[in-house]
Amino acid sequence: MHEVDTHELPSDRGHIATEQRHPDAMRLDELPIDECIALMIDDHRRVREAVEASRTQLTQFITKLVPRVRAGGRLIYVGAGTSGRLGVLDASECPPTFQSDPNTIIGIIAGGDASLRRSSEAMEDDPNGAAEAFNVLGLSQHDTVMGIAAGGTTPYVLGSLKIAARTGAMTGLLTCASFKKPPVDCDHLILLDTGPEILTGSTRLKAGSATKLALNIITTAVFVQLGKTYSNLMVDLRATNDKLTDRAIRILCDLCPDLDRPAAAELLHAASGECKTAIVMHHLQLDQPAARTLLDEHAGKLRRALESAHRSPVS
Repeated sequence: MHEVDTHELPSDRGHIATEQRHPDAMRLDELPIDECIALMIDDHRRVREAVEASRTQLTQFITKLVPRVRAGGRLIYVGAGTSGRLGVLDASECPPTFQSDPNTIIGIIAGGDASLRRSSEAMEDDPNGAAEAFNVLGLSQHDTVMGIAAGGTTPYVLGSLKIAARTGAMTGLLTCASFKKPPVDCDHLILLDTGPEILTGSTRLKAGSATKLALNIITTAVFVQLGKTYSNLMVDLRATNDKLTDRAIRILCDLCPDLDRPAAAELLHAASGECKTAIVMHHLQLDQPAARTLLDEHAGKLRRALESAHRSPVS
């Protein structure tokens, strides 16, 4: 009988919550479709609870992150598999939503962009796998690296935190697995305790949902603090297609009540499609260069720019 070399066996991850069996899903393969759906919906109640429990950790991380991004530092997500894809997704959605520089929020996934469509999970076992990507980016002490690993053990992710820590970058780990103590090279641990999945080990389920929500919170909160919004409106957008042009026109009509749609469209055109600039131009009767300058003087914050001239369309 062939003897197995125990030194070649992978580590036993059975103690991790996301790898344990869900007690309410033992008959998953027998359930009718409607009961399967009901089980998944009910199980996802844990998502909100998990993210709610992480509020303090999220607050501490975002509070430290905002001034770093304001000073030109980057937020770099690093992950493998589902976690990596979620990081890339969140990063890619920031420029169209907030008109942010694509180099401000960056997503790195084990195996590169090809892994977005085709699984390359073997890449996640290399603790130095992110080194080349970091070198290309020129990772520095001004940056922040957020590792994303639902199970908390991915060598690619934990290794990236070690690499980042050596450069002096701020580090964080977003995970759904409990730790007795945070990894040595992790400045901020954000725990989303979602527990076992109804399909054992499939963290694309509620662990993935909780991760997506947490990432949404991080980037949205950061860009709100950086002045990318006014009230709850996406004012820092550039009208580059019909959908965004319509949204910008509606925002202008909302914040500039004396404008109808044709007048708002004309103003938007005069502002080169920049909604926030157009609002300042209208309320303060400035030309485009002067409106841009005033916004720059107030760190891009529309409310401060308008209040500097005692004009604020929303209280």
